[in-house]
Parts: sequence; C-alpha cells; structure tokens
Amino acid sequence: MKALILVGGFGTRLRPLTLSVPKPLVDFANKPMILHQIEALKAVGVSEVVLAINYQPEVMLNFLKDFEAKLDIKITCSQETEPMGTAGPLALARDKLIDESGDPFFVLNSDVISEYPLKDMIKFHKAHGGEASIMVTKVDEPSKYGVVVMEDTTGQVEKFVEKPKLFVGNKINAGIYLLNPSVLNRIELRPTSIEKEVFPKIAEEKKLYAMVLPGFWMDIGMPKDYITGLRLYLDSLRKKTPSKLAAGSNIVGNVIVDETAKVGEGCLIGPDVAIGPGCIIESGVRLSNCTIMRGVRVRNHACISSSIIGWHCTVGQWARLENMSVLGEDVHVSDEIYTNGCLILPHKEIKSSLVTPEIVM
Repeated sequence: MKALILVGGFGTRLRPLTLSVPKPLVDFANKPMILHQIEALKAVGVSEVVLAINYQPEVMLNFLKDFEAKLDIKITCSQETEPMGTAGPLALARDKLIDESGDPFFVLNSDVISEYPLKDMIKFHKAHGGEASIMVTKVDEPSKYGVVVMEDTTGQVEKFVEKPKLFVGNKINAGIYLLNPSVLNRIELRPTSIEKEVFPKIAEEKKLYAMVLPGFWMDIGMPKDYITGLRLYLDSLRKKTPSKLAAGSNIVGNVIVDETAKVGEGCLIGPDVAIGPGCIIESGVRLSNCTIMRGVRVRNHACISSSIIGWHCTVGQWARLENMSVLGEDVHVSDEIYTNGCLILPHKEIKSSLVTPEIVM
C-alpha cells in the first residue's frame, strides 16, 4: 500500500519553531510530528510514503533518510511549484500513487495527531465497498468547522455543512482518508480542495463513507493546540503503553523523559511534560504542561508552564516562563527573567522581563 501526507506550506502558525525546520519536523512528544504518522502507516503495511510539499523538500528528505532505513519504508517527495490546495497534490503525485495492485491509498494531513486506527479503517473501507473513506471526529463546538452529515449505522456521508449556524451534527473531518485509485480521475491538476470540491461529488453518488475516530484527535498546528495535543497523546500512552512514561517521586501525572536527559534533585515535573534528548534540568526546577526540546538547559529553580522551549535554549536560574511562551531555537533567557506568552525568534538573548505577550524579533 501507499500513502500521501499533505505537508503543504510554511507553518507560519507554529513560528518561531518553523523558522528552524519545516513544520512536520518540529518535535512532538520527542520525535518529529511526521514520524508519528509514518510509523503508524508502516505498521499497517504501507511500503511507500509520498510527501506533498512546496517548501524545503531537500531538508525534509535529508532528515528522513535515516528513518527510511530504520523503518524500511520508501519516502519520496512530490513538489508543488505553487500551492495546490488539498486535492491538487493528489493529481500531481498521481504516478507515484497508482500501481498495478489497484490498492486504495491513505491520505493524511500532516498537522493531525491521533491514535491512527488505520487497520480498522482498512477493514471499514473493504466492508462498505464505496470509493472513499474519511475519518471523522466528534467535537464540542461544531460551528467552528465543516460538519460531516452522515447516516449513523452505515457511515454513508450525506453532505457537508460549512460552519453551521444551526446544529446539524457534531462530527468533523479528521484529515485521514483512504481512497480508491479511481478518486484520482475526479481531480484536475490545479489548485483545488478535496473537502469542498471532490468529497461532496463522491457523497452525491453515495460512494463516500465516514468512520468515527476512536480515541483522541488534535490538529497541532498552533502552540495552544500543540500543548493540548501533548496532553491527549500522553493520556493515550498512559492507557496503552504506560511503561513509556516516567515514574518517580518528582513526577506528577503523565511525563515522558528521553533516556539521555538529566533531571536534578528536588524538581517537580508534570503533568503533561515532554523532555527531549540531551536536556539538562538542574535542581529545584518546576515544569508543567510544556515541551522541552533537544539540548535545552533549564537552570536551578526555573519554572516553566504552558510553553514550548525550542532546541538548544537556555533558561536562567529562577526564570519564569508561562502562558504559551514559545522559544525558537538557541534562545538564552537570563536569570530571574519573566516571560508572559511571548514568541521569541531564534538566537535571541532575553535580558529583561516581558510582562505582556509580544513577539521578540
């Protein structure tokens, strides 16, 4: 089987992290976002992954070379010269997706994190015999999204309603699809939307089916949602493979700590924290609801909550970072500094407190 991951553009919503690497290579729970998806695809027998990309393809491919060998999976790029929307990239990658097997192929949105029940999706797709399957997820506030109206017993999709004013349902497109090769005949080689142009036509012909996603789902393309996604992901680990979580008297709730990281005496870590490779957390540090990426040093008695600390940063003694502060790569925060919801671009040194949210260029 094959799969296409819609990587797309510049990842502006996750800046300053995406000023250093393309968004799919930003670490999430101690590995690049896209690797969570590639591993899930490999686990259900996908042998080739095509990345639909219009930005820095060589950076992506060079980075993923190691994983290609480790996971024994072929990874190639299909490069857009102009943004092609969510359906155009499928037409562009047509020759890479079609082979003599006639097997359906997966399409995934690269911002989505979930439990990826792809095996169940293959079974569902074979059972209904339609042309396309989409994964949907239930949300509390459907008026912010495009809602999928479907027949509950069979999963047959009736229609799509964009940002409904009146309640029509609470299931939204989760950005994970399984499509027969014939779907490619419906897509022209031009910028086009799979959600607005392709799927409604398949639904009209009663050949589109939706499966309700079990477990959690999150689009982690923005810092706030990234932190929420980490909480949901760690909660899922607790249920499925609790051995991957850290334990000890200094750990509260769900925490993952890379085996190469060092944590000092008297720290309190958690809940919902990821500490990456080679990090040094000195004594008396307090971490909660945050990600500490590779090579970061957090000095004595610093406190970090609801924030993302990018690669190779230093956070000074008794510093306090909170309220969705995001540090780009190699930022140095001096001792006793306070930052409140600030986005700090790479390679900066912060010597005075930032009491109100701002972007530090």
